[in-house]
Amino acid sequence: MYQLYIANKNYSSWSMRPWLLLKAFNVPFEEIIIPFPSERNTGPFKQDVLAINPNGKVPVLLDDGLMLWDSLAICEYLAEQHPDQALWPQDVKQRARARCITAEMHSGFASLRNACGMNIRAHLAEVGKRLWQDNAELRQEVARIEQIWSERPNGNGFLCGEFSIADGFYAPVVTRLMTYALPVSEYTRKYMQIMLQHPAMQAWIDGALQEDVWVNYLESYQQKPL
Repeated sequence: MYQLYIANKNYSSWSMRPWLLLKAFNVPFEEIIIPFPSERNTGPFKQDVLAINPNGKVPVLLDDGLMLWDSLAICEYLAEQHPDQALWPQDVKQRARARCITAEMHSGFASLRNACGMNIRAHLAEVGKRLWQDNAELRQEVARIEQIWSERPNGNGFLCGEFSIADGFYAPVVTRLMTYALPVSEYTRKYMQIMLQHPAMQAWIDGALQEDVWVNYLESYQQKPL
């Protein structure tokens, strides 16, 4: 059975991506959470991850002695191991598109990542309003994401037909747009609702909301409640 090492579901967008794929396609796996420390550079997090992965990061997938430590590489491997599951779209053109938009997310959108860190349980509409006014790059990146989402083949469906790796990679963006209440079109909100209704997405969010860990350096916009 696969072992997937992840960090906190509330904060770890990279962990979310392969976890969603495994869950969505009913691939059995063991989930192992290594929580972030409450303060930066404290606690055993780095040592615990280094004991598994020499680059000191999660997610990590272990499969019968093989270690994979990059979220896209993990998903590509899962697609190869489970060809009957169509983790990539079966249609050749949609599959090519899915790979392009997945790679774009994997390597881009730095302003969105940096300004709007994933924090599922937070409600930061006022912060989002300020960021939207002050950060032109953030507005440009959200516009590009909306363009990608607007080109899905069915307005009532996923990015490239059925749920695929591409949707898994954009799932953390859905949570960011919610947390920061960034202004997006009705068509974008429709895709967000489609994603939020997916059982794997609901399972991840439920897990995030059940966590009681407060990571100070990932909570730059709010104070810990008393």
